[in-house]
Amino acid sequence: MKKLWMGALLFFALCSAGIAADKVEAPDDCKHCGMNRTKFSHSRMLVAYGDGSSAGTCSINCVVTDLNGAKGKKLKSVQVADYDTKGLIDAKSATWVIGGNKKGVMTKVAKWAFAKKQAADSFVKENGGKIATYDEALKMAQTEHAQPTPPQNVKGHGEHKM
Repeated sequence: MKKLWMGALLFFALCSAGIAADKVEAPDDCKHCGMNRTKFSHSRMLVAYGDGSSAGTCSINCVVTDLNGAKGKKLKSVQVADYDTKGLIDAKSATWVIGGNKKGVMTKVAKWAFAKKQAADSFVKENGGKIATYDEALKMAQTEHAQPTPPQNVKGHGEHKM
């Protein structure tokens, strides 16, 4: 009986560790749209400013909202999740994919970041899209943001469970 309890305890401890490992850094929810950043851990971003403030977002599209509201603040760093590992990487050194058949986050045209170009190339081969830089992905997100219907009101947003 004692072995059974120890086995059950070990099982639950391992399950709990797995759940905790999947949780992303604070904040839990996107500063701008409220979407859960753990659920969208593959597209989340973290922006840090020189004054010590930061913003956690669900996507590059919400980063545009943050950057627009931070005029005059010195940008310290921009990190993005690697699509495959979900670990944060430098947004400028990432290889980005724009478009393809995977539904994007807060956008009509998906934008994904990869730590390795080979992974981005494989993604494009399987899902379509084109290889891009951070600046190109950001510019496209800014263009979309300037449209009469902002990304936060894109048809289909209700499909995301926040």
